[in-house]
Amino acid sequence: MSKKSVGAKKKTRAIDLPLPDHRFMNRELGWLEFNQRVLEQAEDRSVPLLERAKFLAISGSNLDEFVMVRVGGLKLQFDRNAMVRDAAGLTISQQINAVSSRCHEMVARQYDLLRDVLEPLLADADIRRITFDDCSDRAREVADQRFLADVSAVLSPQAITHDRPFPLLQGLGVHLCVRLRAVSSPVKTTDGAPSPAPNAEGESEGSNPAEAWQFAVIPLGKMVPRLLAMPSERGHDYMLLEDLVTHYIEDFFPGREVMECVAFRITRNADVELQEDGAADLVDGMEEVLESRRLSRVVRLEYSAAASDHVIAFLSEKMQLTNQDLYPIDGPLDLSYLFTLHGLEGFDSLRDEAWVPQSHPAIDPAEGMFSTIAKGDLLLVHPYERFDPIIRLIEEASSDPDVLAIKQVLYRTSKRSPIVAALMRAAERGKYVSVIVELKARFDEARNIEWAREMEQAGVQVIYGIRGLKTHAKVCIIVRRESQGIVRYLHFGTGNYNEATAKIYSDVSLLTCNDTLGADATAFFNAVTGASQPQQLQLLAAAPITLRKRILDLIEAETQRCLEGQKAEIVAKFNALVDTQVIDALYRASQAGVRIRLNIRGVCCLVPGVKGLSENIEVISIVDRFLEHARVIYFRHGGDDELFISSADWMPRNLDRRVELFVPVLDPGCRLRLLQTLRTYFKDNTNSWRMLSSGVYERGQPQKKGKEAFQSQRVLYDQAVEMTRKAKQSRRTTFETHEPKQQEQT
Repeated sequence: MSKKSVGAKKKTRAIDLPLPDHRFMNRELGWLEFNQRVLEQAEDRSVPLLERAKFLAISGSNLDEFVMVRVGGLKLQFDRNAMVRDAAGLTISQQINAVSSRCHEMVARQYDLLRDVLEPLLADADIRRITFDDCSDRAREVADQRFLADVSAVLSPQAITHDRPFPLLQGLGVHLCVRLRAVSSPVKTTDGAPSPAPNAEGESEGSNPAEAWQFAVIPLGKMVPRLLAMPSERGHDYMLLEDLVTHYIEDFFPGREVMECVAFRITRNADVELQEDGAADLVDGMEEVLESRRLSRVVRLEYSAAASDHVIAFLSEKMQLTNQDLYPIDGPLDLSYLFTLHGLEGFDSLRDEAWVPQSHPAIDPAEGMFSTIAKGDLLLVHPYERFDPIIRLIEEASSDPDVLAIKQVLYRTSKRSPIVAALMRAAERGKYVSVIVELKARFDEARNIEWAREMEQAGVQVIYGIRGLKTHAKVCIIVRRESQGIVRYLHFGTGNYNEATAKIYSDVSLLTCNDTLGADATAFFNAVTGASQPQQLQLLAAAPITLRKRILDLIEAETQRCLEGQKAEIVAKFNALVDTQVIDALYRASQAGVRIRLNIRGVCCLVPGVKGLSENIEVISIVDRFLEHARVIYFRHGGDDELFISSADWMPRNLDRRVELFVPVLDPGCRLRLLQTLRTYFKDNTNSWRMLSSGVYERGQPQKKGKEAFQSQRVLYDQAVEMTRKAKQSRRTTFETHEPKQQEQT
């Protein structure tokens, strides 16, 4: 028997090993581990100060969304069936308890960092949060003017009485709860004598504390800026709106005794989904969902840590909250104000150096996009390379007389989207424009409804996706009539058609006019718009029809090659890895000896590094200045490398409940660059976190291992700069003649 056969036999026995019961991490705790990595960027002293403030703000907004969606969802599940267990074996009750404990720890750490570290450092850098105690005479005059001119006329208190319902408060908005001494006639005792006077706490002996106080609420709203710039001799002084209003709180209640004014914020459950079977019209149905979120139950109450028991008891009773839902905050509520500080002018030295997105070397601004793509496929790595070519492509298509049709999926867009504007212009010029607008894109529903209506008015054929599924694929198809016949120009992406987020999200774009991909993309799009069963696709795979099977087949094929003694490798990059069927397939591949390297930015429910199960699996997470968002997958495939980009993470929702695309990268040059990009992340020892089998993440520390620092995002940007430099140098050393324009033959 040959050595190769012996190895194959041994690996065959390895793959037959049973998979243990507890082989999955809890999804919710895994997500909180990701947010912990974001928070630790804010704690990193090597990160510029305002970038640290930004990361703290991101960790706060991330936690807001987590509580709205995931905690809200857990509470709904608890009401339905508290004994259901997740893949990690935890009941709903156990998950709620674990998540609550972890969230409270995280909030305490956030505010320790803000109060004890960042605010003092910001003050040293002349960015100061001040209160009235810190104000100069000039600043007090400005505060008086601001309150009278901009605040008192806008805000209104709302008294809470037994005959009025508690006001409907906006989720995540900052409010003030005001405790007032009750105004009433003296209550006589049974012997006819007046009741005792209130004590220092406002309560009389034997009285009902609830009758000793009256309460009012002042929503601060969004019309008045949260940060108010104040005059200062140097740098930037600011006051928070709640501090300004609290100082003048008695002006809202003339003749009343104000005992306490407490800032608070509520979080409502946002895990409200459309019941499509009962929605006659999808737009109307989505507007009902938005209204339901506005009215949904409160799942978290944040309040100033200085609040009295009276205020805490009042608010928690009105909102029917438990101690788990209460978050005392020792500092300003809502950390999103730090985003505003990050954008202050005049403090460039406290921010990262600007990385200007580069032009792709193969794209000549003087040449049309159709001509450029016709020369060969283009792979763009954002945000190191500009997103402009995708916008240019659609804008050129809107005015090109040879373009017959544009078909596109829009999941999320920007507020003033140039792509949407170009699509409307194309329709107004008589082109056939079909757009799938996903109205169920969470937290972008209102914007997408507005865009959908505007596009319909411009003559765009708007389709609202598929009943029961979210359309999450990123594809644009441009049908153009050329001398050789119809040519379809395509854009496939891993990110949204949003030029704003394309500057801060790490994504990949593929531009091609490949005939087979064009035919597949058209069949896919028409199946979605026609609500029909898609025909067999040659190169693309689409969820929820073929994508899960395609992924499992590719993993199994790599496993079998390894069992046959061939080299086998899987390298993948996602936002999340949750699907248990895919994870089990990866475990079996690892048991067979396949080397598996995973770059998972957020939740990873797979347990790496377990002997006999996953010792061949490595999991890292990159947290750096850009949000890692691309989905890229590589299979060694016996040396005939296969590379794919995708809109889908490996999660049940993406594989089973969304319309997604899985796109092969066919051009050899594009594949080589994509693979090099994918492998670059695994060299990172600066902003890379390695997942341990315990579920804890360990940060790379080059200085302790005597290695040179390697920051993957920095390297990728430097590579893009160098590619652009070489392309410009090549153009300068190449003589190009001006040719007369060819006359069209009649």
